[in-house]
Amino acid sequence: MSHAYSPRLPHKTFALSALCLALTTNAQAAPQAIEEMVVTADFRATELTQLAASATVINADAINERSAQHLAEILNTAPNVNFSAGASRGRFFQIRGIGERSQFVEPVNPSVGLLVDGIDLTGLGGAATTLDISQIEILRGPQGTVYGANALAGLINMVSAAPSDEFSGEATATVGNYNSYNTALTLSGPMTDTLGWRLALEQNTSDGYQENAYLNTDDNANIDEQTARGKLRWQPADKITLDVTGLYVNVDNGYDGFSLDNTRSTLSDNPGHDRIETLTGSARLQLELSDSINFVGLVSHAQSDTEYGYDEDWAYPDLCQDFNCVVEGEQQYGYNSTDNYLRDIDNTTVDLRLVSSTQAGELGWVAGVYYRDQNEALIREQTYLEGTFTSHFDAESSAVYGQLDIPLADTLTLVTGLRYEERTASYHDSDSASFEPSDDMLGGKIALEYQASDSTLLYTLVSRGYKAGGFNSNNSIAVENREYQPEFLWNYEAGAKFNALNNTLNTNLALFYQDRDDVQTKQSLVTPLAGDSCPCDFPDYTTNATAGSAYGLEAEINWQANDSLVLFTSLGLLRSEFDEFASYAHAKADEDTGTPYDLSGHDLPHAPRYQFTVGGEYFFTEQLFARVEVEGKDSFYFSSRHEAQSDAYELVNARLGYTTRRWEVALWGRNLTDEDTLVRGFGSFGNDPRKAYATEPYTQYGEPRVYGVSAKVQF
Repeated sequence: MSHAYSPRLPHKTFALSALCLALTTNAQAAPQAIEEMVVTADFRATELTQLAASATVINADAINERSAQHLAEILNTAPNVNFSAGASRGRFFQIRGIGERSQFVEPVNPSVGLLVDGIDLTGLGGAATTLDISQIEILRGPQGTVYGANALAGLINMVSAAPSDEFSGEATATVGNYNSYNTALTLSGPMTDTLGWRLALEQNTSDGYQENAYLNTDDNANIDEQTARGKLRWQPADKITLDVTGLYVNVDNGYDGFSLDNTRSTLSDNPGHDRIETLTGSARLQLELSDSINFVGLVSHAQSDTEYGYDEDWAYPDLCQDFNCVVEGEQQYGYNSTDNYLRDIDNTTVDLRLVSSTQAGELGWVAGVYYRDQNEALIREQTYLEGTFTSHFDAESSAVYGQLDIPLADTLTLVTGLRYEERTASYHDSDSASFEPSDDMLGGKIALEYQASDSTLLYTLVSRGYKAGGFNSNNSIAVENREYQPEFLWNYEAGAKFNALNNTLNTNLALFYQDRDDVQTKQSLVTPLAGDSCPCDFPDYTTNATAGSAYGLEAEINWQANDSLVLFTSLGLLRSEFDEFASYAHAKADEDTGTPYDLSGHDLPHAPRYQFTVGGEYFFTEQLFARVEVEGKDSFYFSSRHEAQSDAYELVNARLGYTTRRWEVALWGRNLTDEDTLVRGFGSFGNDPRKAYATEPYTQYGEPRVYGVSAKVQF
């Protein structure tokens, strides 16, 4: 459901409690209808209320109202969507409890796709800045027909604004606590009668939310991000449109997220970093071949250099000298280590399709081919490694796909889709590990759409998604655990979308059940760095659980109560579990099995049982407005290999502003009650010599209370 934040351009949803409050307000003039959102991530641009799938659209007003500079700062407004950090930003995403949480040595097969203007940035969530983004589309459930292996759990599609017909511009500036500054400039207009252009630039800096007691600094987790985006739209004729997009993102953030004392104050002598330099481009051609057939071609390339490093011991060398690390009469000794990962990633995609121009009640079809070439070179620099570890990974994917929309009656349509994908890969590294996996995968969907009225859509959906298998390169992993198989997901869904009260009340509802086969999940071993006792290394490995399942509900409601008041809510309910899975987490590397831990019935990681957002925006006058919202999330497990959990929380966000046609100034705050939120955690990990490296939970904190003032001028 689209998110309604203001009467100017509604874009969010409202809760039943807020509805009761609104019913007590005095009636005013009949409110304007809510503007319909259009989802572009499907084969055809489709109004959200006509899309037979569970989806959320977050538009530019919603991003602005949150003062969100990054995708992770707005993502929680969508039900059953979560993210994990372990970096300076939310880097990995989960939909309905499915998604990755980290990456170290091995290449990752993502479960949640990330597209930015058609450019595949999956796995590079740190680059998902929101400069000039017109809307964020979140499709829940497998997108096995449209996107294939990168969208087992769903897809996040970020779409930037298009060039304007007349010259226009916008300048924004934000100042906030933690020495935070953001400036942005957007210019757009026609170059000729057939060629339009758009350019957006942004600088975003902050000291961050961590302190380092050893170095006596408060900017060890600083934010330093630059984004530049350019677009050209060429329309030499009514039947031809060519869109060319270029994106440059330079992220040079600090990373010092974990503390031995589980606080926001660290003791590291070598604070880490989280760097991304991404240069991308795409070209999309839409050509009307005839009155009934359109050609759509998309070519994109992304070249990304990333560097992710951290202080592995989270301390300084003389820690035990200063703290006298004696445990039960035995002297403990610290260690000193850093770990650094440099990746050079190239990703090229080609997607060509024919799409019928279909009127209501007519047979519709899509036929297409897809190709993806991915190259990833890694250099790992770790203090305890002898020499430098290097690896190289190449993967090629090719697919054919098609969809038929078959009218069964004036109001009933059967939609069938199918995608066949082949993936071949090769991997080799400096430890003499070598793999050449190859997978054939099949996905698709069958949906029944019933248009009960012009304002009501009912649908049922069965869809199948997949992601490729892979391998574990670490030589300490047992031979039988070195390779793992593809994962498949069956999604069963029923939903209803309807408008009421002259299109001032929008409601989206979806019920789903998901059945997973050969669930890919991470485990880890304990490898002593020297001798038979810790300090230890914890090599990750991925394996297949037998199965997993999840079921739940997603609801979003959006009400333009009157010309001055908008109320909104979103709710996600989720129950998930592993089936018949025994974990061998933290078995010693020199043992064959370790002690199994039965995870059958265990919730999936990063899968809170509920999420919600509730709030409203009120205009006291035509210019003066206030907005308040509360977002909440249940506790969730951090991993599939231990019992550590986050805490449930509720956050209060608010904005008070004054707006005119040309300018706006606003005071804003997120997490106003300064609740502690956790975005990454380890449950059975020992890293503190003061405690004889006893295993205990360690967590990374999310955003504390942040506030500031923003100004915007349009010209």
